[in-house]
Amino acid sequence: ETSPHLPAPQNVEIYSYNFQSVLRWSPVAVENGSVLYTAHYKTRSYKEWSGMGCAQTPQTQCGFPPEVGRRWTVQLRVRAELGNLSSAWVHSPAFVPERDTTLGPPRVNSVSASPDSLLLSVTPPFPPEHGDSLQYLVSYWENTTSPPGKQLSVVETLFHIGNLRESTVYCFSIQVRLEIFSGHLLGEQRAPECHRTALS
Repeated sequence: ETSPHLPAPQNVEIYSYNFQSVLRWSPVAVENGSVLYTAHYKTRSYKEWSGMGCAQTPQTQCGFPPEVGRRWTVQLRVRAELGNLSSAWVHSPAFVPERDTTLGPPRVNSVSASPDSLLLSVTPPFPPEHGDSLQYLVSYWENTTSPPGKQLSVVETLFHIGNLRESTVYCFSIQVRLEIFSGHLLGEQRAPECHRTALS
């Protein structure tokens, strides 16, 4: 039975980073007994609520099921349960992973210096899906000047920053840009990294 005495979870929010999405909420405090939680999700195209693998769990968060697609519009709900009492359901706002996730910066695996260029090897912040259009936006500048300097846009994970001066320290920062249905999603900027070009 739904009980007015059992408070509903508060601060219900979706946290999503690199398409890893979690529904989380603040714990419900009661005098005695331990509160459990049940969470459900449903998509815009389907009216029924489905389980998320979080039924009567003591955890205050629940990961999205892997079958939720990036372009799906999802709604989630959670309630508190104590014995045979249940709180009211609390609903999340509609969520679209592709629109609402935060993309982190790419990883820089290696940097090789030659006299006139730096060769960078990078890895995207999330495993790309088939058909993804992903670009790396690179800003670079001489260490004696201030950013953002020059811009470069590449799609390969191995690329050169060219036309550099020898034995000079250059700094760079990278972010990803993912083309999505409604435009594009810009990732977080990577903290600048500085390297000296070689002496010819």
